[in-house]
Amino acid sequence: MPQIVVGALYKFVQLSEIDSLRESLIDVLDRNGVKGSILLAPEGINGAVAGSRAGIDALLDWLGGDDRFGNLIYKESFAKENPFRRVKVKLKKEIVSIGLSDVNPIQAVGTYVDPEDWNTLIADPDVVLIDVRNEYEVRMGTFLGADDPRTQSFSDLPKYLDEHLDTHREDGKHTRVAMFCTGGIRCEKSTSYLKKNGFDEVYHLRGGILKYLATIPEADSMWQGECFVFDERVSVNHQLHRGTYELCRACRMPISEDDQKRKEFVPGVSCPHCIDLKSEEDRIRYREREKQMNLASQRGEIHMGAETMKLRQVKRAQKEVERRKQRERDRRAKSESRHDR
Repeated sequence: MPQIVVGALYKFVQLSEIDSLRESLIDVLDRNGVKGSILLAPEGINGAVAGSRAGIDALLDWLGGDDRFGNLIYKESFAKENPFRRVKVKLKKEIVSIGLSDVNPIQAVGTYVDPEDWNTLIADPDVVLIDVRNEYEVRMGTFLGADDPRTQSFSDLPKYLDEHLDTHREDGKHTRVAMFCTGGIRCEKSTSYLKKNGFDEVYHLRGGILKYLATIPEADSMWQGECFVFDERVSVNHQLHRGTYELCRACRMPISEDDQKRKEFVPGVSCPHCIDLKSEEDRIRYREREKQMNLASQRGEIHMGAETMKLRQVKRAQKEVERRKQRERDRRAKSESRHDR
């Protein structure tokens, strides 16, 4: 069976008439059998798509014919089956939201660092290395020595940066900051934010973690663990093959092999992340859904319940679980503080 090509692409560029661009993109994707999700906004394009080699190449050729998409940031991996079920091209205010209207990567971003030069940069003890992804992503894997802001959403990052970084070190020298994310797009906005706030030496990994894994041999790698991806593969390993994580279909959080061995894990019903966050009524509903999905699978059909659990739900559910956990941690911290007094 031929491999499915999974491509991730983005570019910050001023776009107009995105309604007509959306229709043209849908047509190109449909004609070439490419599935996935693409976001269009006045600030640019961001997408993840999958299809045959010929289909993906046709899409890239079409994009390459538009001067606005020259130097498109693109990287790819491979899968045995298409990790997307349909075509979605959505119009948005931003292609990645940091919650600040005055952050503009088209105007200013950090210095790009190619994967081949990344190890040297982050091995420098004077460089502050920050993983700008969300907490559940960082848990699955990160670069050696990276700071974890423990954010629940990307819009939490500015607050962390404001509280933990100064433009100058105690010795008067500029603070040097290196940032990375899955494909590079979140780094564009986070480095733009730092540049706007007076940081001179700001760097980010060109093409993100996925480009690094595709470029650097594992024997020379400073990456540890697996990398979360926003499709049905859930995670990829250093060879960019599907990793060991699965998604809990109850809360849409990634669950490790160890999680799957715990008593709290019931396929489609609960996992260690959501066992205390869902009601018994929820679990009854999930059990019935799992039953119907299994019956549909045995008949070679796609159950409608599975079809409606699209990837747009993943981040929303993951954020909600993390928010609840954070509220519980805050509650316990306050309780312990009162007890100490």
